[in-house]
Amino acid sequence: MHEATSAPPISHYDYIIVGGGTAGCPLAATLSQNATVLLLERGGAPYNNPNITHLSAFGKALSDLSPSSPSQRFISEDGVINARARVLGGGSCINAGFYSRAATQYVSAAGWDGRLVNESYRWVEEVVAFEPPMKQWQSAVRDGLLEAGVGPYNGFTYDHLVGTKVGGTIFDGEGRRHTAANLLEYANPNGLTVLLHASVHKIFFRIEGTEHRAYLNNGPKNEIIISAGALGSPQLLMLSGVGPKDHLKAHNITLVLDQPLVGQGMRDNPMNAIFVPSPTPVEVSLIQVVGITRYGSYIEAASGEHFASGASQRDFGMFSPKIGQLATVPPKQRTPEALSRAIESMEVLDPTIFMGGFILEKIMGPISTGHLQLKNKNPNDNPLVTFNYFKDPQDLQRCVNGLKVIENVIESKAFSQFKYDNLSLPNLLNMTAKAPVNMLPRHGNASTSLEQFCKDTVMTIWHYHGGCQVGRVVDNNYRVLGVDALRVVDGSTFYYSPGTNPQATLMMLGRYMGVKILEQRIESLQTN
Repeated sequence: MHEATSAPPISHYDYIIVGGGTAGCPLAATLSQNATVLLLERGGAPYNNPNITHLSAFGKALSDLSPSSPSQRFISEDGVINARARVLGGGSCINAGFYSRAATQYVSAAGWDGRLVNESYRWVEEVVAFEPPMKQWQSAVRDGLLEAGVGPYNGFTYDHLVGTKVGGTIFDGEGRRHTAANLLEYANPNGLTVLLHASVHKIFFRIEGTEHRAYLNNGPKNEIIISAGALGSPQLLMLSGVGPKDHLKAHNITLVLDQPLVGQGMRDNPMNAIFVPSPTPVEVSLIQVVGITRYGSYIEAASGEHFASGASQRDFGMFSPKIGQLATVPPKQRTPEALSRAIESMEVLDPTIFMGGFILEKIMGPISTGHLQLKNKNPNDNPLVTFNYFKDPQDLQRCVNGLKVIENVIESKAFSQFKYDNLSLPNLLNMTAKAPVNMLPRHGNASTSLEQFCKDTVMTIWHYHGGCQVGRVVDNNYRVLGVDALRVVDGSTFYYSPGTNPQATLMMLGRYMGVKILEQRIESLQTN
Protein backbone atom coordinates (compact mmCIF):
# COMPACT_ATOMS: atom_id res chain seq x y z
CA MET A 1 0.00 0.00 0.00
CA HIS A 2 1.22 3.49 -0.84
CA GLU A 3 -0.07 7.00 -0.27
CA ALA A 4 -1.43 8.54 -3.45
CA THR A 5 1.01 11.43 -3.12
CA SER A 6 3.88 8.99 -3.71
CA ALA A 7 2.54 7.84 -7.08
CA PRO A 8 4.62 8.61 -10.19
CA PRO A 9 3.43 11.47 -12.40
CA ILE A 10 2.48 9.03 -15.16
CA SER A 11 1.78 5.30 -14.91
CA HIS A 12 0.20 2.62 -17.10
CA TYR A 13 -1.94 -0.38 -16.14
CA ASP A 14 -4.10 -3.03 -17.74
CA TYR A 15 -6.90 -2.33 -15.27
CA ILE A 16 -7.67 0.67 -13.10
CA ILE A 17 -10.16 -0.03 -10.29
CA VAL A 18 -11.79 2.92 -8.55
CA GLY A 19 -12.73 1.86 -5.03
CA GLY A 20 -10.96 -0.59 -2.73
CA GLY A 21 -14.14 -1.76 -1.04
CA THR A 22 -16.07 -4.97 -0.53
CA ALA A 23 -16.13 -5.81 -4.24
CA GLY A 24 -13.05 -3.86 -5.35
CA CYS A 25 -10.51 -5.73 -3.22
CA PRO A 26 -11.37 -9.27 -4.39
CA LEU A 27 -11.68 -7.97 -7.95
CA ALA A 28 -8.19 -6.43 -7.79
CA ALA A 29 -6.68 -9.53 -6.18
CA THR A 30 -8.07 -11.74 -8.94
CA LEU A 31 -7.12 -9.54 -11.89
CA SER A 32 -3.57 -9.09 -10.54
CA GLN A 33 -2.88 -12.77 -11.22
CA ASN A 34 -2.74 -12.15 -14.95
CA ALA A 35 -2.55 -8.39 -15.46
CA THR A 36 -1.28 -5.15 -13.98
CA VAL A 37 -3.83 -3.46 -11.72
CA LEU A 38 -4.08 -0.06 -10.06
CA LEU A 39 -6.45 -0.01 -7.08
CA LEU A 40 -7.48 3.47 -5.97
CA GLU A 41 -8.98 3.88 -2.47
CA ARG A 42 -10.14 7.29 -1.22
CA GLY A 43 -9.66 6.28 2.44
CA GLY A 44 -6.82 4.88 4.49
CA ALA A 45 -5.84 1.42 5.72
CA PRO A 46 -8.00 -0.49 8.23
CA TYR A 47 -5.08 -1.97 10.10
CA ASN A 48 -4.01 -0.90 13.61
CA ASN A 49 -7.36 0.82 14.18
CA PRO A 50 -9.04 -0.88 17.18
CA ASN A 51 -12.36 0.80 16.35
CA ILE A 52 -12.36 -1.31 13.18
CA THR A 53 -10.67 -4.50 14.27
CA HIS A 54 -12.37 -5.24 17.62
CA LEU A 55 -15.94 -6.55 17.81
CA SER A 56 -16.54 -4.83 21.15
CA ALA A 57 -15.82 -1.43 19.56
CA PHE A 58 -18.61 -1.66 17.02
CA GLY A 59 -20.28 1.75 16.73
CA LYS A 60 -17.20 3.82 17.50
CA ALA A 61 -16.11 4.06 13.86
CA LEU A 62 -19.67 5.03 12.90
CA SER A 63 -19.76 7.78 15.52
CA ASP A 64 -16.37 9.19 14.46
CA LEU A 65 -17.19 12.29 12.43
CA SER A 66 -13.60 13.40 11.83
CA PRO A 67 -12.32 13.92 8.26
CA SER A 68 -10.06 10.88 8.64
CA SER A 69 -12.83 8.59 9.89
CA PRO A 70 -13.29 5.28 8.05
CA SER A 71 -17.01 6.11 8.09
CA GLN A 72 -18.36 9.14 6.25
CA ARG A 73 -21.81 10.15 7.45
CA PHE A 74 -24.57 11.03 5.04
CA ILE A 75 -28.17 11.84 5.80
CA SER A 76 -30.69 10.85 3.15
CA GLU A 77 -33.26 13.37 2.05
CA ASP A 78 -35.72 11.17 3.96
CA GLY A 79 -34.04 12.19 7.24
CA VAL A 80 -32.36 8.85 7.98
CA ILE A 81 -28.73 8.91 9.11
CA ASN A 82 -26.47 6.56 7.18
CA ALA A 83 -22.79 5.80 6.69
CA ARG A 84 -20.56 5.50 3.64
CA ALA A 85 -17.28 3.62 4.02
CA ARG A 86 -14.03 5.50 3.44
CA VAL A 87 -11.35 2.85 4.03
CA LEU A 88 -9.59 -0.01 2.26
CA GLY A 89 -11.99 -2.92 2.67
CA GLY A 90 -15.07 -0.70 2.40
CA GLY A 91 -18.21 -1.49 4.34
CA SER A 92 -16.74 -4.75 5.65
CA CYS A 93 -14.59 -2.56 7.95
CA ILE A 94 -17.48 -0.80 9.67
CA ASN A 95 -20.42 -3.23 9.53
CA ALA A 96 -21.84 -5.68 12.08
CA GLY A 97 -19.99 -8.55 10.41
CA PHE A 98 -22.83 -10.90 9.41
CA TYR A 99 -21.87 -13.24 6.57
CA SER A 100 -24.61 -14.96 4.58
CA ARG A 101 -24.91 -15.98 0.94
CA ALA A 102 -27.58 -14.94 -1.54
CA ALA A 103 -30.53 -17.24 -2.17
CA THR A 104 -30.19 -19.66 -5.09
CA GLN A 105 -33.17 -17.91 -6.73
CA TYR A 106 -31.27 -14.59 -6.53
CA VAL A 107 -28.25 -16.15 -8.28
CA SER A 108 -30.47 -17.58 -11.03
CA ALA A 109 -32.31 -14.28 -11.54
CA ALA A 110 -28.97 -12.45 -11.85
CA GLY A 111 -27.92 -14.80 -14.65
CA TRP A 112 -24.74 -15.82 -12.85
CA ASP A 113 -22.93 -19.14 -13.40
CA GLY A 114 -23.92 -21.13 -10.29
CA ARG A 115 -20.75 -23.23 -10.28
CA LEU A 116 -18.46 -20.20 -10.41
CA VAL A 117 -20.61 -18.40 -7.84
CA ASN A 118 -20.12 -21.25 -5.35
CA GLU A 119 -16.40 -21.44 -6.09
CA SER A 120 -16.13 -17.67 -5.56
CA TYR A 121 -18.00 -17.79 -2.25
CA ARG A 122 -15.65 -20.55 -1.03
CA TRP A 123 -12.63 -18.50 -2.17
CA VAL A 124 -13.87 -15.62 0.00
CA GLU A 125 -14.78 -17.82 2.97
CA GLU A 126 -11.30 -19.33 3.22
CA VAL A 127 -10.08 -15.92 4.44
CA VAL A 128 -12.91 -13.94 6.02
CA ALA A 129 -15.78 -16.16 7.25
CA PHE A 130 -16.17 -17.91 10.61
CA GLU A 131 -18.79 -19.70 12.70
CA PRO A 132 -19.77 -17.43 15.62
CA PRO A 133 -19.76 -18.61 19.24
CA MET A 134 -23.38 -19.04 20.32
CA LYS A 135 -23.89 -17.80 23.88
CA GLN A 136 -26.99 -17.36 26.04
CA TRP A 137 -28.64 -14.24 24.62
CA GLN A 138 -28.28 -15.16 20.96
CA SER A 139 -29.38 -18.71 21.79
CA ALA A 140 -32.50 -17.32 23.48
CA VAL A 141 -33.31 -15.28 20.36
CA ARG A 142 -32.81 -18.39 18.21
CA ASP A 143 -35.10 -20.50 20.39
CA GLY A 144 -37.61 -17.66 20.63
CA LEU A 145 -37.78 -17.47 16.83
CA LEU A 146 -38.53 -21.18 16.67
CA GLU A 147 -41.24 -20.76 19.33
CA ALA A 148 -42.65 -17.93 17.22
CA GLY A 149 -43.00 -20.31 14.28
CA VAL A 150 -40.02 -19.19 12.15
CA GLY A 151 -38.96 -22.67 11.16
CA PRO A 152 -37.45 -25.02 10.35
CA TYR A 153 -34.18 -24.77 12.25
CA ASN A 154 -31.35 -24.93 9.72
CA GLY A 155 -28.42 -24.85 12.17
CA PHE A 156 -25.19 -23.08 11.22
CA THR A 157 -25.03 -22.36 7.51
CA TYR A 158 -23.92 -19.66 5.10
CA ASP A 159 -26.85 -20.53 2.83
CA HIS A 160 -30.03 -18.44 2.59
CA LEU A 161 -32.81 -20.80 3.76
CA VAL A 162 -36.31 -20.04 4.98
CA GLY A 163 -36.47 -20.63 8.74
CA THR A 164 -34.08 -19.89 11.60
CA LYS A 165 -30.35 -20.29 11.26
CA VAL A 166 -27.00 -19.28 12.69
CA GLY A 167 -25.12 -17.39 10.00
CA GLY A 168 -21.43 -16.69 9.52
CA THR A 169 -19.43 -13.75 10.77
CA ILE A 170 -16.27 -11.95 9.65
CA PHE A 171 -15.17 -11.75 13.31
CA ASP A 172 -12.93 -14.65 14.33
CA GLY A 173 -13.08 -16.51 17.65
CA GLU A 174 -11.11 -13.77 19.38
CA GLY A 175 -13.41 -10.99 18.16
CA ARG A 176 -11.03 -9.71 15.47
CA ARG A 177 -12.57 -8.41 12.25
CA HIS A 178 -11.46 -9.83 8.90
CA THR A 179 -12.36 -7.59 5.96
CA ALA A 180 -12.39 -7.54 2.18
CA ALA A 181 -8.92 -6.00 2.42
CA ASN A 182 -7.71 -9.38 3.73
CA LEU A 183 -8.63 -10.85 0.33
CA LEU A 184 -5.67 -8.92 -1.09
CA GLU A 185 -3.62 -11.80 0.39
CA TYR A 186 -4.58 -13.61 -2.82
CA ALA A 187 -3.05 -10.89 -5.02
CA ASN A 188 0.10 -11.15 -7.06
CA PRO A 189 2.19 -8.38 -5.45
CA ASN A 190 4.00 -7.78 -8.73
CA GLY A 191 0.72 -7.16 -10.52
CA LEU A 192 -1.04 -4.88 -8.04
CA THR A 193 -0.50 -1.29 -6.94
CA VAL A 194 -2.71 0.01 -4.09
CA LEU A 195 -2.93 3.76 -3.55
CA LEU A 196 -4.58 5.11 -0.39
CA HIS A 197 -6.22 8.53 0.05
CA ALA A 198 -6.65 8.57 -3.72
CA SER A 199 -9.82 10.51 -4.52
CA VAL A 200 -10.87 10.14 -8.14
CA HIS A 201 -12.36 13.35 -9.46
CA LYS A 202 -13.22 12.26 -12.96
CA ILE A 203 -12.78 9.64 -15.65
CA PHE A 204 -11.54 11.20 -18.88
CA PHE A 205 -12.70 9.84 -22.22
CA ARG A 206 -10.58 9.79 -25.33
CA ILE A 207 -13.01 11.97 -27.26
CA GLU A 208 -12.03 14.93 -25.07
CA GLY A 209 -8.32 14.49 -25.76
CA THR A 210 -7.52 15.31 -22.13
CA GLU A 211 -4.26 14.12 -20.61
CA HIS A 212 -4.33 12.32 -17.31
CA ARG A 213 -1.85 10.61 -15.05
CA ALA A 214 -2.96 6.97 -14.88
CA TYR A 215 -3.34 5.49 -18.36
CA LEU A 216 -4.66 2.21 -19.61
CA ASN A 217 -2.09 0.19 -21.52
CA ASN A 218 -2.82 -0.31 -25.19
CA GLY A 219 -4.98 -3.40 -25.63
CA PRO A 220 -8.57 -4.22 -26.54
CA LYS A 221 -9.35 -5.78 -23.14
CA ASN A 222 -7.86 -3.14 -20.85
CA GLU A 223 -10.47 -1.32 -18.76
CA ILE A 224 -11.38 1.06 -16.00
CA ILE A 225 -13.63 -0.61 -13.43
CA ILE A 226 -15.63 1.45 -10.96
CA SER A 227 -16.22 -0.23 -7.59
CA ALA A 228 -16.95 2.92 -5.61
CA GLY A 229 -20.21 1.69 -4.07
CA ALA A 230 -23.85 2.57 -4.44
CA LEU A 231 -23.19 6.26 -3.76
CA GLY A 232 -19.74 6.61 -5.28
CA SER A 233 -20.25 4.84 -8.61
CA PRO A 234 -23.26 6.80 -9.91
CA GLN A 235 -21.67 9.95 -8.50
CA LEU A 236 -18.42 9.34 -10.39
CA LEU A 237 -20.22 8.50 -13.63
CA MET A 238 -22.08 11.82 -13.42
CA LEU A 239 -18.92 13.76 -12.56
CA SER A 240 -17.35 12.18 -15.64
CA GLY A 241 -20.18 13.23 -17.94
CA VAL A 242 -22.27 10.04 -18.01
CA GLY A 243 -25.72 10.71 -16.61
CA PRO A 244 -28.96 12.68 -17.03
CA LYS A 245 -28.31 15.47 -19.54
CA ASP A 246 -30.20 18.28 -17.79
CA HIS A 247 -28.79 17.43 -14.36
CA LEU A 248 -25.20 17.47 -15.65
CA LYS A 249 -25.84 20.73 -17.47
CA ALA A 250 -27.10 22.29 -14.22
CA HIS A 251 -23.71 21.46 -12.66
CA ASN A 252 -21.76 22.69 -15.71
CA ILE A 253 -20.45 19.20 -16.47
CA THR A 254 -19.56 18.43 -20.11
CA LEU A 255 -21.86 15.70 -21.39
CA VAL A 256 -20.23 12.50 -22.66
CA LEU A 257 -23.36 10.33 -22.73
CA ASP A 258 -26.95 11.21 -21.88
CA GLN A 259 -27.86 8.32 -19.57
CA PRO A 260 -30.96 9.29 -17.57
CA LEU A 261 -30.97 6.06 -15.52
CA VAL A 262 -27.70 6.77 -13.70
CA GLY A 263 -28.64 7.45 -10.09
CA GLN A 264 -32.14 6.00 -10.47
CA GLY A 265 -33.51 2.96 -8.66
CA MET A 266 -31.80 3.76 -5.35
CA ARG A 267 -32.94 1.47 -2.55
CA ASP A 268 -32.13 1.05 1.14
CA ASN A 269 -33.46 -1.79 3.25
CA PRO A 270 -35.36 -0.16 6.12
CA MET A 271 -34.54 -1.48 9.56
CA ASN A 272 -36.70 -1.15 12.65
CA ALA A 273 -35.45 -2.29 16.03
CA ILE A 274 -36.84 -2.79 19.52
CA PHE A 275 -34.47 -2.38 22.44
CA VAL A 276 -35.09 -4.91 25.22
CA PRO A 277 -33.50 -4.06 28.61
CA SER A 278 -32.34 -7.20 30.39
CA PRO A 279 -32.49 -7.88 34.14
CA THR A 280 -29.44 -10.14 33.75
CA PRO A 281 -26.09 -9.46 32.03
CA VAL A 282 -25.85 -10.36 28.33
CA GLU A 283 -22.89 -11.18 26.15
CA VAL A 284 -21.43 -8.84 23.57
CA SER A 285 -22.73 -10.03 20.23
CA LEU A 286 -23.45 -8.65 16.81
CA ILE A 287 -25.67 -10.36 14.23
CA GLN A 288 -25.41 -14.17 14.56
CA VAL A 289 -28.94 -15.57 14.34
CA VAL A 290 -31.43 -14.74 11.62
CA GLY A 291 -35.05 -15.68 11.18
CA ILE A 292 -35.90 -15.74 7.47
CA THR A 293 -39.68 -15.55 7.27
CA ARG A 294 -41.84 -16.62 4.35
CA TYR A 295 -43.39 -13.16 3.94
CA GLY A 296 -40.32 -11.00 3.38
CA SER A 297 -39.04 -9.98 6.83
CA TYR A 298 -35.69 -10.97 8.33
CA ILE A 299 -35.33 -10.99 12.13
CA GLU A 300 -31.86 -10.45 13.65
CA ALA A 301 -30.38 -9.40 16.98
CA ALA A 302 -27.38 -7.77 18.68
CA SER A 303 -26.55 -7.38 22.35
CA GLY A 304 -24.14 -6.29 25.01
CA GLU A 305 -21.59 -3.75 26.03
CA HIS A 306 -21.49 -1.62 22.89
CA PHE A 307 -24.68 0.01 24.16
CA ALA A 308 -22.75 1.28 27.19
CA SER A 309 -19.20 0.42 26.26
CA GLY A 310 -17.09 0.93 29.31
CA ALA A 311 -16.98 3.52 32.06
CA SER A 312 -14.80 5.97 30.14
CA GLN A 313 -16.90 6.26 26.99
CA ARG A 314 -20.30 4.91 26.02
CA ASP A 315 -21.46 4.72 22.43
CA PHE A 316 -25.00 3.41 23.03
CA GLY A 317 -25.07 1.59 19.72
CA MET A 318 -27.96 2.62 17.50
CA PHE A 319 -29.35 4.78 20.32
CA SER A 320 -26.29 7.01 20.26
CA PRO A 321 -26.92 10.70 19.57
CA LYS A 322 -23.66 10.51 17.62
CA ILE A 323 -25.05 7.86 15.28
CA GLY A 324 -28.78 8.39 15.41
CA GLN A 325 -28.91 12.17 15.89
CA LEU A 326 -31.51 14.14 17.82
CA ALA A 327 -34.89 13.18 16.44
CA THR A 328 -36.87 15.25 18.91
CA VAL A 329 -34.87 18.44 18.37
CA PRO A 330 -35.90 20.81 15.54
CA PRO A 331 -33.41 20.66 12.62
CA LYS A 332 -31.95 24.14 13.14
CA GLN A 333 -31.23 23.30 16.77
CA ARG A 334 -29.23 20.15 15.96
CA THR A 335 -25.94 21.85 16.67
CA PRO A 336 -22.68 20.30 17.90
CA GLU A 337 -23.45 21.87 21.29
CA ALA A 338 -26.89 20.21 21.39
CA LEU A 339 -25.27 16.94 20.43
CA SER A 340 -22.74 17.28 23.25
CA ARG A 341 -25.48 18.02 25.77
CA ALA A 342 -27.41 14.94 24.65
CA ILE A 343 -24.32 12.76 25.00
CA GLU A 344 -23.58 14.19 28.45
CA SER A 345 -27.14 13.52 29.61
CA MET A 346 -26.86 9.90 28.48
CA GLU A 347 -23.46 9.48 30.13
CA VAL A 348 -24.92 10.03 33.59
CA LEU A 349 -27.72 7.48 33.18
CA ASP A 350 -27.55 4.23 35.12
CA PRO A 351 -25.66 1.69 32.96
CA THR A 352 -28.25 -0.98 33.76
CA ILE A 353 -30.73 0.91 31.55
CA PHE A 354 -28.57 0.01 28.57
CA MET A 355 -27.95 -3.61 29.58
CA GLY A 356 -29.77 -5.71 27.02
CA GLY A 357 -29.97 -5.80 23.28
CA PHE A 358 -31.84 -5.07 20.08
CA ILE A 359 -34.11 -7.39 18.18
CA LEU A 360 -34.52 -5.94 14.72
CA GLU A 361 -36.23 -6.64 11.46
CA LYS A 362 -35.13 -5.81 7.95
CA ILE A 363 -37.45 -6.22 4.99
CA MET A 364 -36.32 -8.02 1.86
CA GLY A 365 -35.98 -6.11 -1.38
CA PRO A 366 -37.14 -3.43 -0.79
CA ILE A 367 -39.77 -2.55 -3.41
CA SER A 368 -39.71 1.21 -2.71
CA THR A 369 -37.20 3.14 -4.81
CA GLY A 370 -35.62 6.58 -4.84
CA HIS A 371 -32.89 8.46 -6.67
CA LEU A 372 -29.45 10.05 -6.33
CA GLN A 373 -28.28 13.45 -7.58
CA LEU A 374 -25.09 15.45 -7.38
CA LYS A 375 -24.85 18.03 -4.64
CA ASN A 376 -21.80 19.63 -6.23
CA LYS A 377 -18.72 18.67 -8.27
CA ASN A 378 -16.56 17.75 -5.28
CA PRO A 379 -16.08 13.95 -5.28
CA ASN A 380 -15.32 14.00 -1.55
CA ASP A 381 -18.77 15.38 -0.71
CA ASN A 382 -21.73 13.06 -0.44
CA PRO A 383 -24.34 13.25 -3.19
CA LEU A 384 -28.02 13.85 -2.41
CA VAL A 385 -29.94 10.60 -2.11
CA THR A 386 -33.60 9.82 -1.43
CA PHE A 387 -34.72 6.26 -0.64
CA ASN A 388 -38.48 6.79 -0.13
CA TYR A 389 -38.74 4.32 2.73
CA PHE A 390 -42.11 2.52 2.90
CA LYS A 391 -43.43 4.32 -0.17
CA ASP A 392 -44.70 0.95 -1.36
CA PRO A 393 -47.38 -0.38 1.03
CA GLN A 394 -46.02 -3.92 0.72
CA ASP A 395 -42.78 -2.78 2.35
CA LEU A 396 -44.75 -1.31 5.26
CA GLN A 397 -46.77 -4.50 5.69
CA ARG A 398 -43.57 -6.55 5.78
CA CYS A 399 -42.27 -4.29 8.56
CA VAL A 400 -45.48 -4.76 10.57
CA ASN A 401 -45.30 -8.53 10.10
CA GLY A 402 -41.69 -8.52 11.27
CA LEU A 403 -42.52 -6.52 14.39
CA LYS A 404 -45.22 -9.05 15.25
CA VAL A 405 -42.63 -11.82 15.09
CA ILE A 406 -40.33 -9.78 17.35
CA GLU A 407 -43.20 -9.41 19.82
CA ASN A 408 -43.63 -13.19 19.88
CA VAL A 409 -39.89 -13.69 20.41
CA ILE A 410 -39.86 -11.23 23.34
CA GLU A 411 -42.88 -12.99 24.89
CA SER A 412 -41.45 -16.48 24.32
CA LYS A 413 -40.50 -18.82 27.13
CA ALA A 414 -36.98 -19.13 25.72
CA PHE A 415 -36.39 -15.36 26.03
CA SER A 416 -38.07 -14.86 29.43
CA GLN A 417 -34.85 -14.55 31.48
CA PHE A 418 -33.79 -11.52 29.41
CA LYS A 419 -37.00 -9.51 29.79
CA TYR A 420 -38.47 -7.51 32.68
CA ASP A 421 -41.93 -8.87 33.49
CA ASN A 422 -43.39 -5.41 33.97
CA LEU A 423 -42.30 -4.12 30.55
CA SER A 424 -45.03 -4.79 28.00
CA LEU A 425 -44.49 -4.50 24.26
CA PRO A 426 -46.17 -1.03 24.16
CA ASN A 427 -43.70 0.06 26.87
CA LEU A 428 -40.77 -1.21 24.79
CA LEU A 429 -42.13 0.39 21.62
CA ASN A 430 -42.57 3.69 23.42
CA MET A 431 -39.00 3.58 24.80
CA THR A 432 -37.61 2.89 21.35
CA ALA A 433 -39.79 5.53 19.67
CA LYS A 434 -38.36 8.21 21.98
CA ALA A 435 -34.74 7.34 21.17
CA PRO A 436 -32.72 9.56 18.76
CA VAL A 437 -32.55 7.04 15.93
CA ASN A 438 -33.33 9.38 13.01
CA MET A 439 -34.32 12.96 12.19
CA LEU A 440 -38.00 12.32 11.52
CA PRO A 441 -40.88 13.81 13.55
CA ARG A 442 -42.54 11.63 16.19
CA HIS A 443 -46.21 10.76 16.55
CA GLY A 444 -48.07 10.00 19.74
CA ASN A 445 -49.56 6.75 18.47
CA ALA A 446 -46.24 5.07 17.58
CA SER A 447 -46.59 2.61 20.48
CA THR A 448 -50.12 1.59 19.47
CA SER A 449 -49.84 1.60 15.66
CA LEU A 450 -47.14 -0.68 14.28
CA GLU A 451 -47.44 1.10 10.92
CA GLN A 452 -46.66 4.43 12.60
CA PHE A 453 -43.84 2.86 14.61
CA CYS A 454 -42.27 1.58 11.37
CA LYS A 455 -42.41 5.03 9.78
CA ASP A 456 -41.27 6.97 12.87
CA THR A 457 -38.34 4.75 13.87
CA VAL A 458 -37.01 3.68 10.47
CA MET A 459 -33.23 3.31 10.39
CA THR A 460 -30.75 2.05 7.86
CA ILE A 461 -29.09 -1.32 8.10
CA TRP A 462 -26.44 0.06 5.69
CA HIS A 463 -27.55 -2.11 2.78
CA TYR A 464 -28.23 0.66 0.28
CA HIS A 465 -27.84 -0.24 -3.39
CA GLY A 466 -28.87 0.71 -6.92
CA GLY A 467 -28.00 3.66 -9.17
CA CYS A 468 -26.12 1.69 -11.88
CA GLN A 469 -28.36 -1.31 -12.31
CA VAL A 470 -27.84 -4.21 -14.70
CA GLY A 471 -29.93 -3.77 -17.83
CA ARG A 472 -30.36 -0.05 -17.20
CA VAL A 473 -26.85 1.42 -16.81
CA VAL A 474 -24.62 -1.65 -17.30
CA ASP A 475 -25.09 -4.81 -19.34
CA ASN A 476 -24.99 -8.41 -18.06
CA ASN A 477 -21.18 -8.26 -18.13
CA TYR A 478 -21.29 -5.06 -16.04
CA ARG A 479 -20.04 -2.92 -18.95
CA VAL A 480 -21.42 0.62 -18.96
CA LEU A 481 -23.91 0.83 -21.81
CA GLY A 482 -22.79 3.17 -24.59
CA VAL A 483 -19.18 3.47 -23.35
CA ASP A 484 -16.12 1.38 -24.21
CA ALA A 485 -13.66 -0.10 -21.68
CA LEU A 486 -15.67 0.90 -18.59
CA ARG A 487 -17.46 -1.35 -16.11
CA VAL A 488 -19.18 -1.00 -12.74
CA VAL A 489 -18.82 -3.89 -10.30
CA ASP A 490 -20.42 -3.27 -6.92
CA GLY A 491 -23.76 -2.96 -5.12
CA SER A 492 -24.90 -0.07 -7.30
CA THR A 493 -25.73 -2.71 -9.93
CA PHE A 494 -28.24 -4.54 -7.68
CA TYR A 495 -32.02 -4.24 -7.93
CA TYR A 496 -32.50 -5.98 -4.57
CA SER A 497 -30.12 -6.58 -1.70
CA PRO A 498 -29.02 -10.25 -1.76
CA GLY A 499 -29.88 -12.48 1.18
CA THR A 500 -29.99 -11.07 4.68
CA ASN A 501 -26.68 -9.22 4.24
CA PRO A 502 -25.01 -8.23 0.94
CA GLN A 503 -21.32 -8.29 1.93
CA ALA A 504 -20.74 -11.98 1.15
CA THR A 505 -22.27 -11.56 -2.30
CA LEU A 506 -20.34 -8.36 -2.98
CA MET A 507 -17.06 -10.10 -2.18
CA MET A 508 -18.17 -13.06 -4.28
CA LEU A 509 -19.07 -10.72 -7.15
CA GLY A 510 -15.60 -9.15 -7.09
CA ARG A 511 -13.99 -12.58 -7.37
CA TYR A 512 -16.57 -13.82 -9.88
CA MET A 513 -16.17 -10.88 -12.24
CA GLY A 514 -12.40 -10.97 -11.89
CA VAL A 515 -12.41 -14.57 -13.13
CA LYS A 516 -14.82 -13.73 -15.95
CA ILE A 517 -12.80 -10.72 -17.10
CA LEU A 518 -9.54 -12.73 -17.10
CA GLU A 519 -11.22 -15.51 -19.09
CA GLN A 520 -12.30 -12.95 -21.70
CA ARG A 521 -8.82 -11.45 -21.71
CA ILE A 522 -7.10 -14.79 -22.28
CA GLU A 523 -9.58 -15.73 -25.00
CA SER A 524 -8.93 -12.42 -26.76
CA LEU A 525 -5.15 -12.88 -26.62
CA GLN A 526 -5.42 -16.41 -28.01
CA THR A 527 -7.68 -15.20 -30.82
CA ASN A 528 -5.28 -12.41 -31.75
